[in-house]
Amino acid sequence: MSNKELDPYTAKAQNDNLTPQEKVDGLHAIVNSVKTGMLTTRSSDGSMHSRAMAPAGPFSPTQITLVFLANRVSAKFDEIKNDDHVNVSFYDQSTTSWASYSGVARITQDKDKIAKHWNSMIAAWFGDLGDGVHKGDQNDPRVAVIEVIPAEVRAVSGNTAAPGELRTITKDEIQLLQGIKSK
Repeated sequence: MSNKELDPYTAKAQNDNLTPQEKVDGLHAIVNSVKTGMLTTRSSDGSMHSRAMAPAGPFSPTQITLVFLANRVSAKFDEIKNDDHVNVSFYDQSTTSWASYSGVARITQDKDKIAKHWNSMIAAWFGDLGDGVHKGDQNDPRVAVIEVIPAEVRAVSGNTAAPGELRTITKDEIQLLQGIKSK
């Protein structure tokens, strides 16, 4: 028996008849609805750890890369330095839609990127330590950007138990979309 026969749910749900942009539009709908994803990293002992993270905006219509602002002294940064392969997943309980980004994480403290994505709500995650340096603002040396550059994104929209519609944004489509963005 073929995999399609053994996994009729996936075979029925798979939709390859969409343009890359249609897939990204559906993906953005899920991420914008859920607002918080689970970033999974791997520690040096092989253990996997997940934590809730909200992607920072603004988003462009073709954006596939996820951007997070975080405290660079937290354990996730050591884990990303150990193994930059990460996963970020989103689940919308109201629709049962979900998305899963599989890719690599890149860390930067580029001031322009921080400024582009900073908002006052982020300051709550840092706090002012009262030393005149660690003020919990966008110039705080603890602030860093984690960019998740996906190699593949899978998403199911609609009622997943019905089944819904499985959409895969392939590496080639991601590269196409990134080319559109850079022009």
